[in-house]
Amino acid sequence: MKKILIFGNSGSGKSTLAKKLCADEQLAHLDLDVLAWEPTSPPERKALSESEKAISHFIQSNPGWVIEGCYADLLEIAVPFSYEIIFLNLPVDTCVDNARHRPWEPHKYETKEAQDGNMEMLIEWIRQYADRTDTFSQAAHTTLYERYSGKKVMFTNNHPNL
Repeated sequence: MKKILIFGNSGSGKSTLAKKLCADEQLAHLDLDVLAWEPTSPPERKALSESEKAISHFIQSNPGWVIEGCYADLLEIAVPFSYEIIFLNLPVDTCVDNARHRPWEPHKYETKEAQDGNMEMLIEWIRQYADRTDTFSQAAHTTLYERYSGKKVMFTNNHPNL
């Protein structure tokens, strides 16, 4: 059974690829966005230990899965249980274009209008990918990719059908 981690910048196609792989392979899907944040305004990150419990429960409850997100710290929790990683290391302009054309994500936003209202902030955040040094950064993702000793692939353009 497959156990895959997918990561990259926002707008890189993580959710799209995860959904396709899950449908094709009958795998469980975990979007780290749904467990990384407290339901506060502005959002605050949950304690790492709380997210770790949720990730561990998901891994133990599912024989095959895809976990996706931009959180290198949360992905590290799942690395020892994964068989494969996919790094979507697309150009920032491609990620921005993908973000502008993404469908409504009801698990993240109450309405499509609320999602669109957050778009300019998201685009600014996407554009900072190479300059940031946090867990969401290209540097953190590159380190995760380079340290991984199992099967791995990096896409630098919109991913092909897998």
